[in-house]
Amino acid sequence: MSTSHALYLSLLNSCKNLTSLHQFHANLLKTGLHADPLLIGKLLLHSTITLSGSLHYALTLFRHTPNPDVFMYNTIIRGLAESDSPHKSIAKFIEMKKIPSLSPDSFSFAFCLKAAANLRSLRDGVQLHCQVWKHGMNTHLYVETTLISMYGECECVCEAMKVFDEMPDRNVVAWNAVITACFRGGDLKEARELFDLMEFRDLTSWNVMLAGFVKSGELEMARGMFVEMAEKDDVSWSTMIVGFAHNGCFDEVFGYFRELLREGIRPNEVSLTGVLSACAQAGAFDFGTILHGFVEKAGLSWILSVNNALLDAYSKCGNLGMAKLVFKRMPGEKSIVSWTSMMAGLAMHGLGEEVIKLFHEMEESGTRPDELTFIMILYACSHAGLVDLGCEFFKKMRDVYNIKPAIEHYGCMVDLYGRCGQLQKAYEFVSQMPVPPNDIIWRTLLGACSIHGNVKLAELVKGKLLELDPNNSSDLVLLSNIYAVAGKWKNVDDVRRSMSDQRIKKTPGWSMIEVDKIMYKFVAGTKQDKITEEAYEKLKEIISRLRVERNYVPEVGSVLHDIEEEEKEDSVSMHSEKLAIAFGIARLCKGKTIRIVKNLRVCKDCHTVMKLISQVYNLEIVVRDRSRFHSFRNGSCSCRDYW
Repeated sequence: MSTSHALYLSLLNSCKNLTSLHQFHANLLKTGLHADPLLIGKLLLHSTITLSGSLHYALTLFRHTPNPDVFMYNTIIRGLAESDSPHKSIAKFIEMKKIPSLSPDSFSFAFCLKAAANLRSLRDGVQLHCQVWKHGMNTHLYVETTLISMYGECECVCEAMKVFDEMPDRNVVAWNAVITACFRGGDLKEARELFDLMEFRDLTSWNVMLAGFVKSGELEMARGMFVEMAEKDDVSWSTMIVGFAHNGCFDEVFGYFRELLREGIRPNEVSLTGVLSACAQAGAFDFGTILHGFVEKAGLSWILSVNNALLDAYSKCGNLGMAKLVFKRMPGEKSIVSWTSMMAGLAMHGLGEEVIKLFHEMEESGTRPDELTFIMILYACSHAGLVDLGCEFFKKMRDVYNIKPAIEHYGCMVDLYGRCGQLQKAYEFVSQMPVPPNDIIWRTLLGACSIHGNVKLAELVKGKLLELDPNNSSDLVLLSNIYAVAGKWKNVDDVRRSMSDQRIKKTPGWSMIEVDKIMYKFVAGTKQDKITEEAYEKLKEIISRLRVERNYVPEVGSVLHDIEEEEKEDSVSMHSEKLAIAFGIARLCKGKTIRIVKNLRVCKDCHTVMKLISQVYNLEIVVRDRSRFHSFRNGSCSCRDYW
């Protein structure tokens, strides 16, 4: 390599963004070195693999490169295989094969097989396997290992095992690949047996087993494997933290993170985002603020994904002020995830106008919205009652950004019309959809019927749902409540008898609250322990005070008609969110905001009670239910009773 080559390659490695890459390329054009295969090949590699978000530039560069060689083709095949369009990788491979002077090498096949794996395309994978044999690559260790991974991603364990068994030489990477293939295909027993047969296990092998167990939901097996490990690295800890967070085991996540710190291991990007994700899901605001302090102190605030996770955690814990602060202070350019996460937080709090303003700021920054961005915009319009604006954005998504509406976008439009009471328009929209409406679309419309008490349309919609998802308990519960509010008690009995006959159980409602950095979960009707007894006693005191000071009378319209009035009142008075709030009032310092996370939609009576509590006890209560956030202050709610 010449001195000038070394100098230019050093300059290329210093390019950290697309602007500097453009300047480097311009310099090559100016000096006439743009025809140098080595420099153009390295420039292509840098823009395809090293520099994030510049694949489009690499493709343009490739198109304008005369007579690209195999290295250049492999670079593009690799970049496309790891992109959102892996099918283009296979197309580029086929294009290369048509050039007589070029012949695919082991890297060509390995990268293209990766594309087939990412596509989960067994057809393409098998055809590539045939080409591997044709070109004599069937004994190449790297290619064979990639073949095992491809079959594993396609859940073809037998084929993966066959390739593995026929390998003349196997290294630890091949063993790990076949074990992963077994996990992908759901054969946990075979995975464990292969692991036990390995003569040489490195730390990666143990981590493969950990990842396989947690992704399969076998948390106890993962826990046992973790304890068994003689050595653990940051990947081991990250796997446990992310895996348990994904399975909703938040206390375990916080416990593993604390243990990680006690072991003196520096948390990496994955473990931090994993534990912050747990905070977001559980509504663990206090633990989230501690993590924020750790991020700042450890000098990790420059990591974009960690900032995005912090933003999401604060938003989902109901503290928009801190979420906005994190968003504002993000270093460098904000990603589409950053913008969309901030929009999601605002949308969940019903701040539709702010979401729209932020969307326009994002457009001005040069960031192109994607499918998820428009879901957030439509969601925001729906929960803020901005029907006309929602329709405009739906049109803009198609006409300006050429984004084809997905089923989620159609669902948002049905919700948009349904929430504001335009049920007929919502039904007409569903009837005219260019794609068949799924059960979620009809369920959204059924929810709107429940809000506005439209029995006739609800019965029609339920007929559609019976065809698509006949055993869904939430549909039957909704229909039962619609009948109850309308006073059609015979219909209520019929629906509930049908549920009993089919052994369909209602999803139990639960609510969680964080007190002294510990998450407490309440489920109405469960066996009482000391914690629930404390909550029940405090709740009785609260309800009594609301009756005296605010003439509170429980809303029992949707409760079964054939039980005594007092029992009806007890039924609604003991909902899980009321218990969680009562526990918070009993345990938290006076004046501290009470934050609740609930898995179902807040009922009308609980919503009323929370407004009254916020007024009588001079408290701020923030509740995140399945649908949105409710911030209660001075007897009113941020949703303006529109949820």
